Amino acid sequence: MAEAIAHRDASKVMTAESAGLAPLGYVPEMTKRTLEKNGYSAVGLVSKPISRDLWEAADLVVNMSGEPRERAFQEFAKVEDWEVEDPFGEDPAVYQRICEEIRERVAVLAARLREESKRTHAKRTKV
Repeated sequence: MAEAIAHRDASKVMTAESAGLAPLGYVPEMTKRTLEKNGYSAVGLVSKPISRDLWEAADLVVNMSGEPRERAFQEFAKVEDWEVEDPFGEDPAVYQRICEEIRERVAVLAARLREESKRTHAKRTKV
């Protein structure tokens, strides 16, 4: 869900690509339905493991695995933990609640990235 939400709501400040520590290998139908119900596209979403290439290309990795970054990753300086319940196998109301929680977290992250970008740009343009 986070990838689809970030694509629509925060694409000007981040490039999102989802990958997991223990991917299912498919995107659950309830995930697709919840996204579509909320106006997000599920087209192109895939369940895949995090690869070395993805890891190296990322400036920030959002960890929603439920494991603390220190246990889930060998290198964890660029990892931010988000405690988000996994809705897999739950009813539609749980999927909806999790979708809303992720949407809020993405919005906060996007605002933070915009602010950091402004500060960095201001530092570079001072004479």
